[in-house]
Amino acid sequence: EYITEKLFDLEFKVTPFSFFQPNVFGAINLYSKAIELCGDIENKVVFDLYSGTGTIGQIVARKAKAVYGIEIVEEAVESANKSAKENGLTNCTFIAGDVLEEIENRKEMVDVIVVDPPRDGINQKALEKIISCGAKTMVYISCNPKTQKRDVQVLLDNGYELKTLKIFNQFPRTVHCETVALLVRTE
Repeated sequence: EYITEKLFDLEFKVTPFSFFQPNVFGAINLYSKAIELCGDIENKVVFDLYSGTGTIGQIVARKAKAVYGIEIVEEAVESANKSAKENGLTNCTFIAGDVLEEIENRKEMVDVIVVDPPRDGINQKALEKIISCGAKTMVYISCNPKTQKRDVQVLLDNGYELKTLKIFNQFPRTVHCETVALLVRTE
């Protein structure tokens, strides 16, 4: 039915159709950097887009005012909400739906957005909606540097500045990697 993974003293239920970083040791480094790049999130609202099993959202929920995760795979969202409850996190909610549609339904003012899209990157219409949220800080995690480059260029053209980009060898002895970018709104 599921396996349980443990990261940052939190437990996550991973089902067959939900996403979780396969290299747990590498994930600790990757997520540590992503959390660091979020900056001071105390009393801030965080959107965790393409949230999978809610790993990042639950990790940042320990400091943030509120976290809203959006993920299209319903099974992953069920796992995320169940894990959040079992981890004692009452300030994070995971929503099943398409980022493009669900981001319109969010009325909260967002301070920080963390995106970790699939290999194809962010749908361009969804990216427009994400930009319109006006978040000051965006942390973009990607398993495909080519689509990340495409999406980051759109963000740069719309008032964001790329502050840093880090590469992580999540998949040793393969051509694949994970990247984490910090973008800050300048306009």
